[in-house]
Amino acid sequence: METTAVPDRTATLRRLMALLPPGRVLDGAAQLAAYGSDGLTAFEARPLAVVVPETQDEAIAAVRFCHAEKLPFVARGSGTSLSGGSTPCAQGIVITLNRLNRILRLDPAERVAVVEPGVINLAVTAAAQPYGLHYAPDPSSQSVCTIGGNVAFNAGGAHCLKYGMTSNHVLGVKAVLATGEVVTWGGPSRENIGPDWTGLFVGNEGLFGIALEVTLQLLPRAEVFHTVLAGYRTLEEAGDAVAAVVASGLLPGAIEIMDALALEAASAAVHAEYPPGCAAVLIVELEGPREVVAADRLRLDAILAASQPVEVRPARDAAERLAIWKGRKSAFSAVGRLSPDFIVQDGVVPRRRLGEALRKISAWSKEMNVRCANVFHAGDGNLHPLILYDGREAGALERAEALAGRILRLCVEMGGSITGEHGVGLEKRDYLPDMFSPEEVACLKRLRAAFDPFEIANPGKMFPGPGAPALTQHGLHPLEKAGVIARE
Repeated sequence: METTAVPDRTATLRRLMALLPPGRVLDGAAQLAAYGSDGLTAFEARPLAVVVPETQDEAIAAVRFCHAEKLPFVARGSGTSLSGGSTPCAQGIVITLNRLNRILRLDPAERVAVVEPGVINLAVTAAAQPYGLHYAPDPSSQSVCTIGGNVAFNAGGAHCLKYGMTSNHVLGVKAVLATGEVVTWGGPSRENIGPDWTGLFVGNEGLFGIALEVTLQLLPRAEVFHTVLAGYRTLEEAGDAVAAVVASGLLPGAIEIMDALALEAASAAVHAEYPPGCAAVLIVELEGPREVVAADRLRLDAILAASQPVEVRPARDAAERLAIWKGRKSAFSAVGRLSPDFIVQDGVVPRRRLGEALRKISAWSKEMNVRCANVFHAGDGNLHPLILYDGREAGALERAEALAGRILRLCVEMGGSITGEHGVGLEKRDYLPDMFSPEEVACLKRLRAAFDPFEIANPGKMFPGPGAPALTQHGLHPLEKAGVIARE
């Protein structure tokens, strides 16, 4: 790989500004501060500039400029990444895609939508709803996160147990690669011949280039929903109830768990009501044709009764169903009421070992004196421990990172993954070798180099190496020494 030189700031900015209309390259201190970090605020950097394209041609021109200058760039939507995936490079630029926000085509007959990367996730369902359709992936941040970010990190959501991840719903992509080449892969057809380039691009974490148009699959909205909230005395009991539901052969649309700390936060933030005295609640949602849901509801009632819950509360109408989901989807932001800072992990464990994993996380939390709220997609074993700390206290971040590291290694030891939907990003790159062999990591690097030989697209993310491990427990982070990031 050819080394990227540190650019002359003034000259580079002058050439960059010549590409776009006035006011579309931001370099003021206050302007740049808004782009210094994403949802993982423990790391921050000040980019050289922020480019604000309003057309695809402008985005392409910006990438081609970066390739010609060997200038690092990071694509960014709403900045909701929780792995540091859109943390900028101190000597590079941010290409913000929020103004590429058009739904270019919505075809209810073919059940597809073609959208630009800055379209908000929930806006796709809102546009499809009049036709009885919806876009299935529903991450907790769906009211603000963008499709481009969802594609980059293969976002999931509460209903991924039944419907899968973003990769299961992206049919085609038009993208500008880090080399400046514009490619079009896939399309509206659900059956394609040859290599699945679209599938390869989804989840690339911004290391290949930038999506310009995304063709999404739309699905018919379910005829009826049946949503149940069940309270349990222990978190492990709730985990065991999940195993029982899945083992029964039922396929709910969603199975979610929230522990006592998450319940406290949600209650304070959105006034959600939960059974008193519970250490955890389980949310199970059935959906589909009326007759099927009616039959599955009887089976679910029997399974939950056998799991000895403190209380079971079925949603009696759409308003109560929305209230249940409002509490769940507000949990991440609501935890801010309990702690000024937190780290969100998203490791995955086999469902049969959920109870065991939760028990160990609880014991480690007490042992290390680090509070941890658990909110997660229980149906597919995707944990979301929210590790609370106060960055103003000496050593607090290091203790939180140490707990996060133990959880990630536990996931791998149990036969799971270090990430389910948030990506490796900056945060988990030190743990990639725990999951993959040196030969596998080398293969992934060769694949990245095929798309980005200069490694200018989102540099310093995903791969371990000099100047880039995250979750360091002692001393300065290597990227801090290099001036690429800075602690808050």
